[in-house]
Amino acid sequence: MTTKQILSALGIEDVNPGGFAGEWVGSGPLHEICTPIDGTRLAAVREVTEAEYDEIVDRAHGAFLEWRKVPAPKRGELIRQLGNRLREKKAELGALVTLEMGKIKAEGQGEVQEMIDICDFAVGLSRQLYGLTLASERPDHHMREQWHPLGVVGVISAFNFPVAVWSWNSALAAVCGDATLWKPSERTPLTAVAVTKIAAAVCRENDVDPAIFSLAVGAGPTIGNRLVNDRRVPLVSATGSCRMGRIVGQTVAGRLGRTILELGGNNAIIVTPSANLDLALPGIVFGSVGTAGQRCTSTRRIIVHRSVSGELVSRLTRAYEGVRIGNPLEDGTLMGPLLNRDSVDAMMAAKAKVVEEGGEILYGGDRLEGEAYPGGLYVTPCIARAENHYEIVQDETFAPILYIIEYGSAGATPAEAISEMDEALAIHNAVPQGLSSSIFTDNFREAEYFLSHRGSDCGIANVNIGTSGAEIGGAFGGEKETGGGRESGSDAWKAYMRRQTNTVNWSTELPLAQGISFG
Repeated sequence: MTTKQILSALGIEDVNPGGFAGEWVGSGPLHEICTPIDGTRLAAVREVTEAEYDEIVDRAHGAFLEWRKVPAPKRGELIRQLGNRLREKKAELGALVTLEMGKIKAEGQGEVQEMIDICDFAVGLSRQLYGLTLASERPDHHMREQWHPLGVVGVISAFNFPVAVWSWNSALAAVCGDATLWKPSERTPLTAVAVTKIAAAVCRENDVDPAIFSLAVGAGPTIGNRLVNDRRVPLVSATGSCRMGRIVGQTVAGRLGRTILELGGNNAIIVTPSANLDLALPGIVFGSVGTAGQRCTSTRRIIVHRSVSGELVSRLTRAYEGVRIGNPLEDGTLMGPLLNRDSVDAMMAAKAKVVEEGGEILYGGDRLEGEAYPGGLYVTPCIARAENHYEIVQDETFAPILYIIEYGSAGATPAEAISEMDEALAIHNAVPQGLSSSIFTDNFREAEYFLSHRGSDCGIANVNIGTSGAEIGGAFGGEKETGGGRESGSDAWKAYMRRQTNTVNWSTELPLAQGISFG
């Protein structure tokens, strides 16, 4: 498919209104979107004004008031149809993700598959929004717990997963009886327009107000600020940097609203002497190079035992040399461009900083130029030897730069190496972020220690797989400066509902709890 065919198949015009709540609006600034692949123009989006934002939220709230009346299994039927429509548009939508964001074709298709998967999950969930029955201390009373729809859920998504994060929130929110208001990244609004058109069509076919899936494209200081301050939006789910998360979290908390925050990651893999390096190598390479290092779950640090460090670094270097970099739409490409020049500059600054602090560049970290790399956003992935306390290591650089950090003694016996896990875990946990983590080991004690309360302090902890590529069945999120929120699977649905405890007296008496007599 050509770019023109992809855009046409998804209803993307040359200029697109960026607001939707049953009708399309947008009379704000015009935002030109260019692909990071070669810098060519894709289309433009006209942002919404603050007045248009207010109209969108009002319409979304009105849609919620009606949608919450629909039985949850019938809500699930709508999401089932949405999942099927995404299946039909998977090729085109995945290609648009690649065009707009720059991730390779397989990852673009994988992101749309993730949307489909969460729709399937939400369909089943629609028949499992369960409460509890509780024992009352008073005779002839019973207690129960119910979950009710919450309202309009604000979804602020980041550029690196321009559609999947919306689906994690919106599919669950919809079966819970909520409406969603999506503020996508200003860098990747075309995918948001395309997905909203798909969702709106499904709603109309089912005689449902399409404003349950609303959209407001606009800048953070204007539309984003209005959203996080808006008392009509009881829950804001925001994905982005820790800096952004602090602003969102503090602002929403200031009006006593709720947040789900999915923020930065500084994800590490511990490689022990017993690790199967044939297994560890592809996990590390995908985690560090996939999406050009622009995932919140990307592998940033390798904490490797000194007895195997040399071999691992040698094998990693050879693997990095074999990474095919180029046009992400072409088969065989493993790494595409970074998002923009700011991203490239940030990587170059990180590379210089690690050397300034005493580290060593072991491989890569160079800009790529020439006809094969148009647009100036291509780099070679970088491997650097570092120490965990370096300022640059403590920060998250959203680029393919991997820090090698050693622990233990080279001549340690197997028993001594196990005891040195304390050192590896201390290094692992000594960063502000706490999203994803992994250990490669064939030692049962090391694996269980890593997963224990004394082990990884991250929201995600894996054994013998990498840090990147979480499945939708598990709750996704992290601890510390990653925000503490949870999205996607498990019981993350509860965040999109309000809990209510009921006590029913079916006797002719009125006993009080705790044995209180009020005569």
